[in-house]
Amino acid sequence: MKNRFTYILVLFVFVSIKWGYGQTRDVFEIKIYHVSTTSQETAIDQFLEEAYIPAMHKKGIAHIGVYKPLDRDSLAGKRIYVFTPYQSAENYIEIASTFHLVDLPHAGSYQKASHDEAPYDRIETILLKAFSGMPHYDVPKLNGKKSQRIYELRSYESPTEQLFHNKVDMFNSGEITIFDRLGFNAVFYGEVIAGSKMPNLMYMTSFDNITAEKAAWKAFGSDEAWITLRDDKHYQNNVSHIDITLLKPAKYSEL
Repeated sequence: MKNRFTYILVLFVFVSIKWGYGQTRDVFEIKIYHVSTTSQETAIDQFLEEAYIPAMHKKGIAHIGVYKPLDRDSLAGKRIYVFTPYQSAENYIEIASTFHLVDLPHAGSYQKASHDEAPYDRIETILLKAFSGMPHYDVPKLNGKKSQRIYELRSYESPTEQLFHNKVDMFNSGEITIFDRLGFNAVFYGEVIAGSKMPNLMYMTSFDNITAEKAAWKAFGSDEAWITLRDDKHYQNNVSHIDITLLKPAKYSEL
């Protein structure tokens, strides 16, 4: 009976991540390393660049994004964000169940770190499924210098599950199209299916530099299609809190 229940539960999770006509949406993992020293940051950078990313490539993951808060941010030097996209829930579970650090070349110092020289303070993990309006992640079409690029990670919390789905529908019914038209270069839009601030959605947009970021949001605020959508009575009071994090890409980031 227990095995049957487990099978049904896993099947439900898989089915819940399907969208129209059986096509799957991407599943995203955002892993946030909390660090407090330069040596920890260096250790994580080395592990990600030399061990984790090459290993994920061998697993069929084409791109990994690695980001850090801007230097002016109070969290600079304290957080490292890792974005890993998977083709489906099945793909995520298969890789997660077979990914063993002990088998990775160049992961030894990370894997065997002592309790008093840990390479991080904590790891925070968020799991998402892509919006139906953008079922797969995208590689940003940016032309500026990598060192000047801005990646904007936003988290929108909702008061209730129903209002959360209402906000997701708002994105799928017009907001994504507006962002695309105004050149926000979205990396992903995702519904959080496991995290500490549910119900919420998260998405990441990207820009050549901070000037382009500010110009895009100014254009968005005065856009007629956005104003019409914003004032639609159907889409009211569906966001209760917003977190905005401006990030820069690590030198070895692939997105």
